[in-house]
Amino acid sequence: MKDLEKQVAHKKPKNSRRISDAEPEGTDKEITLKERLKHFTWAWFTLTMSTGGFATLLSVQPHTFTGIMTIGTIVYIFDLVLFVCLCTAITARFIMYPGSFHKSLKHPKEALFFPTFWLSLPTIIGGMNNYGVGNVGGWLVVTLRVLFWLYFALTMLVAIFQYWYLFMAKQLLVKSMAPSWILPIFPVMLTGTLASIIASKQPPDQRMPIIVAGVASQGLGWTVAVMLYAVMLVRLFEYGLPPPNARPGMFICVGPPGFTILALIGMSNAHGYFATNPTALPALKAMALFVGIFIWMIGFWWFCIAVVSLLYGAKKMSFSLVNWALVFPNTGFTIAVIDIGEQLQSQGVQWVGSIMSVFIFIAWFFTLCFHAKAVLTKRMMMPGMDEDQGEEDED
Repeated sequence: MKDLEKQVAHKKPKNSRRISDAEPEGTDKEITLKERLKHFTWAWFTLTMSTGGFATLLSVQPHTFTGIMTIGTIVYIFDLVLFVCLCTAITARFIMYPGSFHKSLKHPKEALFFPTFWLSLPTIIGGMNNYGVGNVGGWLVVTLRVLFWLYFALTMLVAIFQYWYLFMAKQLLVKSMAPSWILPIFPVMLTGTLASIIASKQPPDQRMPIIVAGVASQGLGWTVAVMLYAVMLVRLFEYGLPPPNARPGMFICVGPPGFTILALIGMSNAHGYFATNPTALPALKAMALFVGIFIWMIGFWWFCIAVVSLLYGAKKMSFSLVNWALVFPNTGFTIAVIDIGEQLQSQGVQWVGSIMSVFIFIAWFFTLCFHAKAVLTKRMMMPGMDEDQGEEDED
């Protein structure tokens, strides 16, 4: 019997192990850059929309110091470089993996981040206005006007057809509702923000059409966002808070009030038609200010809910691209505070905006560091770890 056991042991491979100890197939395989690019998703553009938003925030600071515009210009150029890199990477993905573009627009999770590409553009166009007009020729003013109308038209199509597809596909359930459901309406809503940035430097006869398009777009975005707030509240009451990793996305709800406030106040200061109607102009400015203050509190309420929820689950969190929601929506909210303080001629409110700007910088800097670390440690752009989860099963 002992001789038989020795013969069996002799035939058993030296590197054999129990099945339960076996590693998943392919875990020791080196993932190439090409394979990682397959998982480069639309959500990466949260990086550029946040960096561009931070550059915009630097350009409107109420309390400045020598060199702040230079710093803003550097951040803006950095954002341009990042945007070109991201566009190159996602284009490479779609070329190397035919059919991935179509799948990305149909995927129930990744498709919701398609608008982040469009959200990166207003900060770039607005930066051209803030950092370029007056430093280059008059051609830039015309270019900005053309880009504005192109952006307005294209984002309106995105708002219509992406929501139409989401309604038709019926892939999203209320129990899985996330603030990212608001994102498809965000780009056209930022037409109002863009109008508030560029209108004042446009020729008088061109301002009014831009302002009208901006107000209408802002109204559309705000109204749809408010309706989705109701769905979000139902989801929170019935199913509780989102998973810890998804909770930074709750700050997305802060964005619509913030960007609506800065758009209304900015456009009321652009004058246009109202400059020839002395009695209408003060009323317009007063209305924009009081409406802004009226809706500011709902943004603050969402901000507080998001902060408490984030702290409650902080120990269970790890980095994901949704963490950039700590920056972009709060950037609009901060600029809104600065604008309200300027209209009220309140140094106290403006100092609040300046202090909030410091926290935006801290959030931007650390999120950028964690983003880079996640890429280097292969916790992003890896199979099954990004917003395209499930696409492999369709291949």
